[in-house]
Amino acid sequence: MGKIKTSIGGQALIEGIMMRGPKKTCMAVRDTNKEIILEESETKGSNRPKILKLPFIRGIFNMVDSLSCGYKALMRSAEISGLDAEEEEKKKKRGKRWYDKLVDSLLMPLATVIAVALCLVLFIWLPMQLWKWLGLLVPSIADNYFLRACFEGVLRIIVFVLYVWATSLMKDIRRTYMYHGAEHKTIFCYEAGLPLTVENVRKQGRFHPRCGTSFMILVLIVSIIVAMFIRIDTIWLRMIVKLCTLPIIVGIGYELIKLAGRSDNIVTRIISAPGMALQHLTVFEPEDEMIECAIKAMEAVIPDDGSDQIK
Repeated sequence: MGKIKTSIGGQALIEGIMMRGPKKTCMAVRDTNKEIILEESETKGSNRPKILKLPFIRGIFNMVDSLSCGYKALMRSAEISGLDAEEEEKKKKRGKRWYDKLVDSLLMPLATVIAVALCLVLFIWLPMQLWKWLGLLVPSIADNYFLRACFEGVLRIIVFVLYVWATSLMKDIRRTYMYHGAEHKTIFCYEAGLPLTVENVRKQGRFHPRCGTSFMILVLIVSIIVAMFIRIDTIWLRMIVKLCTLPIIVGIGYELIKLAGRSDNIVTRIISAPGMALQHLTVFEPEDEMIECAIKAMEAVIPDDGSDQIK
């Protein structure tokens, strides 16, 4: 088989990998005995109405599907790998307390609410507020919408990069980022038309233009351009408008990442450059056992009819 471009994508999990093909999705996770456990399912979204698969519309629906599927796979990988069992063991050792069940039932919804609130504060309210304070110090720039969009956008990118860098210093997260490397290398090996072996995968590059990290940074960059057209000064009203423009931003970002994954030229290299640079913080060289997981997941989702190949 010669070189191809594939639509198959993946996600690093806790001690494993999930791969999503056009027809099947498979997660390969090592359990507490270091055995690879495979779980397959039908890829959601494949039977979506045609109108929802149109350019600039499909992006938001694909993102929702990916987040939903990715979250479930992440939680399931925690069960298989024994992470949840470790937490239960800790609770047994210290003794079951009357409020443990209440805490367990409220923990995830509470964590989600806190995460959303933190994102709104860091990525929307804080940049706007800092620009407002800067405008008070330098009144001449207060009404410059171009500068405002650039200031707020660059600040969001800085916050995002600092967050990614901080997580890469955590031992468990860094291991997940190593699985991320195994995912990219395996996809590259398949696209190169080589047999999926540990040796062949190991030789591949670890930075892929169709990475979720690249998508996130593209969305932040596109948001700067869209923000230039928002001529509203009231902070709370601008927050609402920015949230309303999110589907547009995601749709544009998705089409750009698809273009970067489909073609290799000067334009797509420029588009990919910010994300490829950031992948130095989210994609690390994997161990052989991680590559083995990625290969198992990849082999399970490759369709027999070549429907994953991008023309």
